[in-house]
Amino acid sequence: MKIKNVVVIGSGTMGSGIAAHLCNANVPVTLLDLKTEISEKAREQIYKSKPPLLIDKSKINNINVGNISDDFDVVKEADWVVEAVVERIDIKHQIYEKIFKARKDGAIVSSNTSSIPIKVLSEHLTSDEKKDFCITHFFNPVRYMGLLEIVKNENNDLNKINQLKEFCEVELGKGAIICNDTPGFLGNRVGVYAMQIAMTEAFKMKLTIEEADAIFGRPMGIPKTGVFGLYDLIGIDLMADVLKSFIKELPKSDEFHEVAKEIPLVKKLIETGYTGRKGKGGFYRMNKTGATKVMEAINLETGDYSVSKKINIRSDKVDLKGLINRKDKYGTYAWSVLSKIIKYASSLVPSITKEFNDIDEAMRLGFNWAKGPFEMLEEIGVNNFFDKVDDFKGNNFLENLSKKKNENFYGERQKYTSIETLGKVKKTASNTDGNDSAKIYRFNDYNIVEFTTKANALDYDSMDALKKATDKPLIIINESMQFSAGVNLTYTMEFADKNDFKSIEKFIKYFQETCKHLKYSKHPVISAPSGLTLGGGFEVMVQSNFVASHTNIVVGLVETMVGLIPAGGGCKEMLARWLDTKEAKADPNFAPLKVFDIIGFGRTATSPVEAEPMKYLKPEDKKIMNRNSLLEVCKKVLNENKNFKAPNEFKFKLPGKTVRVEMDKILDKLYNDKVILDHGVTVAKELAHVLSGGDTTIDKTLTEDDLYKLELNAFMKLIETKETQDRIKHTLKTGKPLIN
Repeated sequence: MKIKNVVVIGSGTMGSGIAAHLCNANVPVTLLDLKTEISEKAREQIYKSKPPLLIDKSKINNINVGNISDDFDVVKEADWVVEAVVERIDIKHQIYEKIFKARKDGAIVSSNTSSIPIKVLSEHLTSDEKKDFCITHFFNPVRYMGLLEIVKNENNDLNKINQLKEFCEVELGKGAIICNDTPGFLGNRVGVYAMQIAMTEAFKMKLTIEEADAIFGRPMGIPKTGVFGLYDLIGIDLMADVLKSFIKELPKSDEFHEVAKEIPLVKKLIETGYTGRKGKGGFYRMNKTGATKVMEAINLETGDYSVSKKINIRSDKVDLKGLINRKDKYGTYAWSVLSKIIKYASSLVPSITKEFNDIDEAMRLGFNWAKGPFEMLEEIGVNNFFDKVDDFKGNNFLENLSKKKNENFYGERQKYTSIETLGKVKKTASNTDGNDSAKIYRFNDYNIVEFTTKANALDYDSMDALKKATDKPLIIINESMQFSAGVNLTYTMEFADKNDFKSIEKFIKYFQETCKHLKYSKHPVISAPSGLTLGGGFEVMVQSNFVASHTNIVVGLVETMVGLIPAGGGCKEMLARWLDTKEAKADPNFAPLKVFDIIGFGRTATSPVEAEPMKYLKPEDKKIMNRNSLLEVCKKVLNENKNFKAPNEFKFKLPGKTVRVEMDKILDKLYNDKVILDHGVTVAKELAHVLSGGDTTIDKTLTEDDLYKLELNAFMKLIETKETQDRIKHTLKTGKPLIN
């Protein structure tokens, strides 16, 4: 059966997210709730959502809405009906009775529940109805979270389940993993246990919440919120309900019971309204002292709040071996948490899934971990792990591994999909080299460069790896959340703090040289961006010969926010793209003014659909729903361009002073309206100088090197100012721009 029409029942957060994502995939969808106005309101919220649930806001009208009393007949036409109503069994059973009376023969029916087993949901269904009923557990926000757990049991028609999996993988771009009907399925079973062990060990070891979050975060390849920050984000009261559900469903022998015991401090927080970010605060709270807001953290022993302290463990990289071997409390905590997570996850094989690496993929796709528990074990090393670990009696997986001591136990990755993913291909590289900032994977016909720094920020070593890898066709791609958040500002400020501006200039020149080398290399270069592709990351992408973009990108040139201008060719490339328009051919001021607006305001696009009108992406650039498919698409592009020839260099004719007069008028208005302040004007004037072509006239021809020089000079003028340095330091400290 092909899925051409879907009905989603329940327009809450998850139902709305599922409907929006079906819309992104151009699948006709109807959203039903108790009253039509509830569904209408949900549609409005989808339209206004931040981050946006829709790849293209114009698609909003593709979502039909209605109510379950008057419009239930739409179910008769649906190939797939998704139930996403409140987590109450009685209400779900009532809905299923209506659905199965109305649905057409063979239509799939699924529940988006995160915790209720199929056996409970389907207890009133006939044997034929049970064949077509399953759980499709999407993760929130649906557009951005890669994981979809399709939960089956012995009653299912496996052909139908596999058809649904293929649809969700190909059309919706999901990492669709089929798993057994066990409490918490894959992701939540391990993810919630991991959170609980990280929390309970912090209590036992008398760590501060900042210390625990500093370890159970980036150093482990886990999102920077840490455990206590994540608890606040999810909601402390909601987490308490989740734990109760696990306690109810899991056998008493399960280790989960030990970590799910009620903690008096947590109970007190809930009772007093400190339920996290949605309440008065939680483990962290924002306290207002006069006009100043101060972040405070709770003391786990006393329950008192004090000003939150930043913990520097002197490690930004994921280095699990180094972390667990530290001779301090951080090393002890890291080992205690990691070893228990690995022991628990391995104890679940094969009961929740026979493929242990499905658990890893669930953690990577559903919780944004860089590595799952078994990948962590692989990195720590089998012998190293067993030298340190305590009792694991009864854990069949670890008992077998301890006998074999096979360091290469992992085998193939991402078995849940037949797609040739980056994760699978990396292991087959004929040779691997690179440096601390980027890895180079070498194959017979092409190379891959994968950035490896925090947020994949770019530095000298990143450029070295790119240059070194252009001896063959090159694919720039990675598995982390971001393609690249831009040039490493911390790296830049280390030089600025020493007044070593020559080193900054040397780096920017090398950055420019590398980007130009990519663009005019003998072999084709293709970038495969996903996530943040900003500043320098955008400049690498835009000066590649081809682009295959994931639909979930945030792309743009945002340097003005930190008091700088793009200097790796970003201004140059945006000018070239806008000069190549019919409007620019008729009006020499058109392109510089257009780019002045885009870069000056640091405008970003949150999808390829938004990126194209700004010319961040071209119509011919590939746009892909399933991130796993990026590598396959890149390889196909390279195969189609065996006779590649580097492009001709672009020549610029720019109006110089005449367009700067127009730019100055814009700046005067913005300044008078207090949209920008003094340094904003300074930054904008430097940008105007570059985009106008500097001291040129329309009859002169400028080369790409001329534009690179203009970018470099403007960048260096700005980086030497105290105001720009203040902006950078403020952004690094707070994550927010400083307006000065």
